[in-house]
Amino acid sequence: MAGRINADDIQTVKERSSIEDVVREHVTLRPAGVGSLKGLCPFHDEKTPSFTVRPAVGAYHCFGCGEGGDVISFVQKVEHLTFAESVERLAAKIGMELRYEEGGGRREEGGLGRRSRLIEAHRVAEEFYATVLVDRPDARPGRDYLRERGFNRTVAEDYGIGFAPRGGEELTRHLREKGFTEDEMVTAGLSGRGSRGLYDRFRGRLMWPIRDITGSTVGFGARRMFEDDRIEAKFLNTSETPIYKKSTILYGLDRAKKSISHDRQAVVVEGYTDVMAAQLSGVDGAVATCGTAFGVDHIKVLRRIMRDETSGAPARVVFTFDGDTAGQKAAMKAFGEDQRWASQSFVAVAADGMDPCDLRLARGDAAVRALVEDAVPMFEFAVRTTIARFDLDTAEGRVQAMRAVAPIVGSIRDTSLRPEYMRTVSGMLGVEVDQVRSEVSRAGRIRAREAAEGVPARPGSSGPGGPAGAGGRSPASTDDVPEPGMAEAASALPLPDLRDPMVMTERQLLQALLQYPTRFATETIDAVPPRAFTAPAHAAIFDGVRTVAGRAGELSTAAWAAAVSEAAPLAVRGMLAELSVAPLPTRVDESTGLPPQRYLDSLVIGVHDAAITRQIADQTAALRRLQNSPEPDQEAIRDRSRQLIELEMNRARLRDRLTS
Repeated sequence: MAGRINADDIQTVKERSSIEDVVREHVTLRPAGVGSLKGLCPFHDEKTPSFTVRPAVGAYHCFGCGEGGDVISFVQKVEHLTFAESVERLAAKIGMELRYEEGGGRREEGGLGRRSRLIEAHRVAEEFYATVLVDRPDARPGRDYLRERGFNRTVAEDYGIGFAPRGGEELTRHLREKGFTEDEMVTAGLSGRGSRGLYDRFRGRLMWPIRDITGSTVGFGARRMFEDDRIEAKFLNTSETPIYKKSTILYGLDRAKKSISHDRQAVVVEGYTDVMAAQLSGVDGAVATCGTAFGVDHIKVLRRIMRDETSGAPARVVFTFDGDTAGQKAAMKAFGEDQRWASQSFVAVAADGMDPCDLRLARGDAAVRALVEDAVPMFEFAVRTTIARFDLDTAEGRVQAMRAVAPIVGSIRDTSLRPEYMRTVSGMLGVEVDQVRSEVSRAGRIRAREAAEGVPARPGSSGPGGPAGAGGRSPASTDDVPEPGMAEAASALPLPDLRDPMVMTERQLLQALLQYPTRFATETIDAVPPRAFTAPAHAAIFDGVRTVAGRAGELSTAAWAAAVSEAAPLAVRGMLAELSVAPLPTRVDESTGLPPQRYLDSLVIGVHDAAITRQIADQTAALRRLQNSPEPDQEAIRDRSRQLIELEMNRARLRDRLTS
């Protein structure tokens, strides 16, 4: 049985290991008084540094969570090692040979603990893969791929890139020859165990070594190279092992940490080649996740290194995403975690959607640096991405966009920036600033109420159900059960919101059209714009009216209503029957049984006027967006202005009819 580490050796390791150097591998420290250093605690999440290191004493202590100890306990806790493994790791760093009690035998072969054995296996595997990439003919697809992506042999060697041979057991045999046991190979994730024994975990793939923050290789990312690869996934990554936790590992961090600490800027890209391209272009702080989404633990790792503190000048984190839908989705997910940063977060998306690697190939290193330098604030990107989902050419679309974006503006930590963003949103939507301000306040009240009730916050949602449906209204509840065969159709259109005065005017016009069809000339009906009715159900009924409008004079009122019902969608026939009999809110001439013609005309003009008013609002909003664009199109502005003047004149003529 392996013995314990000699007590004198433990003391020597402790004395010879610089606690400052060891802690700096995980935490960015700065002077905090004579003989003290301070940084963000690696053991709990904080925005004001309370983690203190005293190099002369060889100790650390966090005044926030109470964790403290010496250099050995720090390594033990931060890297999740046993006491013996921590001593062995520190001894290896200072090149010290440890002695073990019970006859001086080593604890394990080579004086290494389990973790160190797994790391050593990865080092041997990395060397093996790198040799295969350079020397073997069957690795040519890998060499060609790297060359096509702009990486030569020197770069490949610098990043440790290799190639896994297509044969199923070559690495396994190599590791066995180097003295590794089957359990070590399987536990490391380098070999798998099948019915015929061990086999190589990666076969016929280009290999990127994944290193932890100290530079030790702890896993691999493997890209598919051959069409006949039975595993279709483009990338395979090492499964989680005792030394590899993908939720805390960032590819390239071992090379980027110095720059991130010095510049207080981290750049999060999406892939291994993007990290390489960015770093080679001079964006030294580039990192990427390894087969998983950027999450909370990744944030904690970067925050400690970049001194992401609430006091002092803010740090900067830049996310680069592809310009496609998946990239936008990833960006919005990152925005959902934005409140976890004290730093300012930004998004960089190339105008043509190229990732950093493609951008470097197409336009050179300077273009990659410019991409990062020109990144827009995360909030601005989130606002623009959210607004893009809506049709801003309609009043309903602008209202929905405003409601969707209000919680985003309201969640800006720096309250002094909110008024400026409100003005920006106002210009983008073509609405008044006061409208945006009112909606932001409303979103804040909803968020406060949800927080009090324990409902998780959802950026971009204005309430428990998110943005409302078309027209901003939810269907009124009803206990009525649709007739058999009509249930699906009835659910297709929301019930009109009769609290809306305009909707009530639409309803009265439809009642009049159904009950007194001969009082409306066909040309009068045809003159009403197709989009005049805001309630979808009302619009569907009016479509039926327009379809049979020419037959009004030849049909009885009952036959007319039946013809309209036949022409209208099944979903509105119940409502149509109701409107055919519901009394109008006006007096009826007792001698003729007809309502006043002026009242009927006012209904037509009112609905028509509202439609033109909405068109004017749409054109005005479009004109404002053109005027507020970075490069205003003067011809388009003049065209919009002409359309706006024409609409204003049409509305004036319509209103003259009502007063004449």
